[in-house]
Amino acid sequence: MTVFSATSPQSPRTRTRAHVVPIVLGSAAAACAVALVAYLLWPTWGPSGANAPDKLPVSVGGTLFNLPTTAIRMKIQRHSGPQERIDLDFLYPSLEPPGAPKHVTADSVDAAMQPIDRIFLSIAAHRDALSPEQRSATIYPRYLDQAAATPEDGLTMRMFRADTPYGSEDFYSAANPALTARCTRDAATPGMCLSERRVGGADLTFRFPRSWLSQWRDAAEAMDRLTAQLRGPKG
Repeated sequence: MTVFSATSPQSPRTRTRAHVVPIVLGSAAAACAVALVAYLLWPTWGPSGANAPDKLPVSVGGTLFNLPTTAIRMKIQRHSGPQERIDLDFLYPSLEPPGAPKHVTADSVDAAMQPIDRIFLSIAAHRDALSPEQRSATIYPRYLDQAAATPEDGLTMRMFRADTPYGSEDFYSAANPALTARCTRDAATPGMCLSERRVGGADLTFRFPRSWLSQWRDAAEAMDRLTAQLRGPKG
């Protein structure tokens, strides 16, 4: 006697569906897991983000500085840790970090040409190069005009000779408060001054308009304050 089974065999479509459903469910679960991990690990801070730290600890030439994040001019430099060089600017005379730069259009470019209201600062590892004090004492005098200079309001100005590498500049110096600066002369663009000082393994180079020397004590004291404010804990 022939016996027939009471159940009929599954069709190919039914078998395929039975295999696909677990795969789809597994893929969906894996995608959810990946999305959850990405959400948990995604950084919520950044130099330009709302939660960016106000200050960054930065080591230049082995010397620690605490730098306002918004004062750092280049986004690539807005991170903590060792750096070879870092560039900043501050509003003057408040010495506050600047806000977001204003967008300049063709219609507003003339109105945007206003006096410089910032002091610029570069901090770089000196790698045992000649110190700013040594250059002022031993190098610059070789190139200065030998004509006697009389201090005016405590500030002495001497011209560099035209046949020297600094032929388009003048040298300013004062004792109290201490200030040395090389300044270009006013021409098609306003003259700018460069004043340097050494802090540990780093050289600080300040740049500011020559016109500020009419109130040179204020400029010198501003650079002193910035140097003290930016210096991190001394080890």
